[in-house]
Amino acid sequence: MLSFIASIPISLYHFYQINFLSIILNLFYVPFISMIVFPLTMIVVIIKPLLPVYNVIINVLEKTSLLLANISFGKIVFKRLPLGFYFVYFMIILLIVIKQKKLYLCILCLLLMIHKLVPYIQTNYLKAIDVGQGDSHLLHINRKNLLIDTGGIRSYYQTDEDTLYYQVLHPILKSEGIHKIDYLILTHGDFDHMGEAINLVNNFKIEKVIFNCGEYNNLEKELIKVLDKKKIKHYSCIKELNIDNNKLYFLQTKDFNDENDNSNVIYTELNGYKFMFMGDASITTEKEILDKYNLPEVDVLKVGHHGSRTSSCKEFINQIKPKYSIISVGKDNKFNHPNKETLETLKNTKIYRTDENGSIMFKIKNN
Repeated sequence: MLSFIASIPISLYHFYQINFLSIILNLFYVPFISMIVFPLTMIVVIIKPLLPVYNVIINVLEKTSLLLANISFGKIVFKRLPLGFYFVYFMIILLIVIKQKKLYLCILCLLLMIHKLVPYIQTNYLKAIDVGQGDSHLLHINRKNLLIDTGGIRSYYQTDEDTLYYQVLHPILKSEGIHKIDYLILTHGDFDHMGEAINLVNNFKIEKVIFNCGEYNNLEKELIKVLDKKKIKHYSCIKELNIDNNKLYFLQTKDFNDENDNSNVIYTELNGYKFMFMGDASITTEKEILDKYNLPEVDVLKVGHHGSRTSSCKEFINQIKPKYSIISVGKDNKFNHPNKETLETLKNTKIYRTDENGSIMFKIKNN
């Protein structure tokens, strides 16, 4: 019990969760490590022939811990907070050890409850996640979580633990205190936008999935098989999505022959601020949208196609006049994104780039 309590601030700060099951597991692991693994570690230094026995014991330790780590029962996810908050945890734990009074244990429980409730009271926000050469944007609207694209980099695929999902997406979602995605919105079927979708669906709670217009490609078909198996509802080519008192408008509903042209283009307004997400929509799609809608000026634009010159034509940018522009792009990418012409077109906006700034957060507080 003491081992569990002492580990709380470390687990919360580094892994954004605590595992109540560890109280029971400690009954086995603490004696196993302290009475077998540690002594044998020192003995093997002197008696080399015991090394095979030692390796077997280490393998048992690793395999069982990895197996038990997959059990979700007992795990509670907490949002990552400023560093000072965790020092408060340490001080309370110190008082529990020194004073040994139930009062301080009750204070620790109260602090954990407050910590757990933080995501439910925080304001709306947009987080552009740094997924390298790809797209992934997290929208938190009135306690609902929407993920627009998942990113996907083929070079990550060595083992399951090396994937972009395990290295980037999962830790970031947990650090925001998120335990489920209400809507996974996929702008289109390119790997750099939905390559991690199957990993996400297999390992994270997803309520609903939304596809773009047009025929499904092979990547989308593979995902749909997983969705059907897990009985997760999915839709395609929708026009609106209602999130309480907020609406997301899907502006691109025409069926083109090109995957990028078919990208979902999403417009929404949060607390009076206007956001637009372009996916990989090309100039062809932009002109189609200009002809179809009387677009307002927007506050935040997710720039189309990673700042490629095939998107963000002057006519379109001059119409929406974004105050801030997000370019989701990989560092030193082979496509030379973002293009110089595009950056020139966006010169009157404040540009944020994931290759230079990392992940980018827009919080909406009061005004």
